[in-house]
Amino acid sequence: MISLTDSQKIGMGLTGFGVFFLFFGMILFFDKALLAIGNILFVSGLSFVIGLERTFRFFFQRHKVKATSFFLGGVLVVLIGWPIVGVVLEIYGFFLLFRGFFPVAVGFMRRVPVLGSLLSLPGITALVDKIGESNTMV
Repeated sequence: MISLTDSQKIGMGLTGFGVFFLFFGMILFFDKALLAIGNILFVSGLSFVIGLERTFRFFFQRHKVKATSFFLGGVLVVLIGWPIVGVVLEIYGFFLLFRGFFPVAVGFMRRVPVLGSLLSLPGITALVDKIGESNTMV
């Protein structure tokens, strides 16, 4: 079993609440306040889970400048008051930041009984392989 420190437990809670507020804000027709709270909780929770230094190094790597600018720019646009544009920017930045993790996550989920059969369908397999190929070129 994985042991977590107290700050990592707090970070998991903050990240979970952040995802909840983001999802709830989108369901309620892109409510500005809920999306802003969700963004702040998600980013602060991430920094609690992996640490401030590692968070800074993750976001500000030279090859991730474009992804970071889209993600953090989307957060800023949501905070300013344009939630739909901000969420679109955030989703694009999130995809660029974490695209190297998607094939690993899908490979793990393929071992889950019901999800494995769904993720092994030809269209989804081709999509995951294409994402993995684009990641190796960057």
